[in-house]
Amino acid sequence: MKMNEVGRPSLSSLETHAEFLARHIGTSPEDQAAMLACLGYPTRAALIDAIVPPAIREAVPLALPAALSEAEALARLRALASANQVLKSYIGLGYYGTHTPGVILRNVLENPAWYTAYTPYQPEISQGRLEALVNFQTMITDLTAMAIANASMLDEATAAAEAMTLALRVGKHASRVFYVADDVFPQSIDVVRTRALPLGIEVVVGPAADAPGAGAFAVLLQYPGADGEIHDHRALAAAMHAQDALVIVAADLLALVLLAPPGEWGADVVVGSSQRFGVPMGFGGPHAGFLATRDEFKRSMPGRLVGVTVDADGNPAYRLALQTREQHIRREKATSNICTAQVLLAVMASMYAVFHGPLGLKAIAERIHRKAARLSVGLESLGFAVTPKECFDTITVEVGPYQGLIMKNAVDNGVNLRAVGPHHIAITVDERTRPGTLEQVWRAFGGYDLEYSTEYPEYRLPKALLRESEYLTHPVFHMNRAESEMTRYMRRLADRDLALDRSMIPLGSCTMKLNATAEMLPITWPEFAEIHPFVPPDQALGYKELIDDLSAKLCEITGYDALSMQPNSGAQGEYAGLLTIRAYHRSRGDAHRDVCLIPSSAHGTNPASAHMAGMKVVVTGTRANGDI
Repeated sequence: MKMNEVGRPSLSSLETHAEFLARHIGTSPEDQAAMLACLGYPTRAALIDAIVPPAIREAVPLALPAALSEAEALARLRALASANQVLKSYIGLGYYGTHTPGVILRNVLENPAWYTAYTPYQPEISQGRLEALVNFQTMITDLTAMAIANASMLDEATAAAEAMTLALRVGKHASRVFYVADDVFPQSIDVVRTRALPLGIEVVVGPAADAPGAGAFAVLLQYPGADGEIHDHRALAAAMHAQDALVIVAADLLALVLLAPPGEWGADVVVGSSQRFGVPMGFGGPHAGFLATRDEFKRSMPGRLVGVTVDADGNPAYRLALQTREQHIRREKATSNICTAQVLLAVMASMYAVFHGPLGLKAIAERIHRKAARLSVGLESLGFAVTPKECFDTITVEVGPYQGLIMKNAVDNGVNLRAVGPHHIAITVDERTRPGTLEQVWRAFGGYDLEYSTEYPEYRLPKALLRESEYLTHPVFHMNRAESEMTRYMRRLADRDLALDRSMIPLGSCTMKLNATAEMLPITWPEFAEIHPFVPPDQALGYKELIDDLSAKLCEITGYDALSMQPNSGAQGEYAGLLTIRAYHRSRGDAHRDVCLIPSSAHGTNPASAHMAGMKVVVTGTRANGDI
């Protein structure tokens, strides 16, 4: 600490800019001195001089701004948040307004017993989290009517891509063509194309009805479609199966409360997102995706699968029946490079189902559907052609040359809609839709005199596809709805886990982090949490500044020229890097340079990522002390 001329600390030395490091890195100056003495060096600088080769040592300080205190950082984040505009976004495409029940918000998302818990590789210290993930798997299998589901994926788009490669592995068809219906969400189509290219898979996009004639090994369908259409795909599924082709369905979990689940009409794999089960949009994520499939495909599933076993004393216990470590053993033969999953968010989604139960979920789904029907009736009364006539939550309105004017009117009324082509507008109703919001939408279309009526129109769902089977029958989904019982249930599960609110965890992990409270607080602010990823750019200026600022700092630290924020995990980051390297070689005419050297001591995702990038993996040995 610097002193002034009268022996008192200087004002600058009293600032708390370095306090974050002291509170969260963990080693005190005394600890560091003891370690340095043990190693035989007087200072950290002397240690670095001794072990870092001069050729790679950066002598010039990084051009980074001065550090902020936690309070200053939060104030800065508040300023960035205020630059975002929170409108009601009825854009759809897999992202929806949802209510996070307060008891889940406070006791899971904002609770370090859940957000710092160790990744459930070690079941003996993860029983609570594993039970919550079993609830998630049960929720998914019940709603999709599939035999088995994994313990969450990174998001819907990557789950669709994982389903594509799963179908290629387990299928009997010799084709390398993957057919994608043209009403699949556009971000899913983009990710599928990216993942297919290095594997030599040809992606064909077209009307779903044309899939049987494409000679594909599998088809990807959206249910309901991006335009709101609910197709009866039973005949299509039968036709694909007659050719030994598989059927993958990207489904809306909440719609499956009212609609016949894909497992009942021929799906082999069902994927999707659990975002609308109480997880905020957050400008696109993260959200817990899911993948469910037939029992015979379980050994080829990506990700994790939680199962129930019996311990030495005869008591039931949870364990990872299929986990990433099995993929690591397979190395370049791994079926997936997924190293982790959105466990915290899968827990939130499962608790949402526990909190509401089957009747509560049905009430939410019916409110959404009937408000969509009410919205359609109002627009039809104004003379607009609305399609489809049978939908769950999304309608498309023909507006001719007035698209731009109506879109502007909607924003002026506090609502975001979705432009479709030059002459149509799509609208997706969600859990947060209120009567006044429908009136705002009508005003955007010129319906200034229309008023919301409590006289809901009847269902506009296809009668042949109404759900008749039960779901969420397990007792955990039929708890007393009292908040006190829900609170106690989540506390009981947390008590069965080891998290950083109780103990330091000796085994390191990329999914075991102490997220500082100051870092967690902003994620629940509406200005960050309630922004749809496809809002007009001028409504997300705070997000843009935040991303641009972080990108510039990371480029300065790493020495690179550009940065991508797209990868949603470390394993996805290494995969993106390998794709970039392959693209570089191909741009130079070096397509033959496809060998990736990987040490035998490397993390298991490394060879898996290289294999997924279309590379040949050559494993190199390491010395006994770990040197490469």
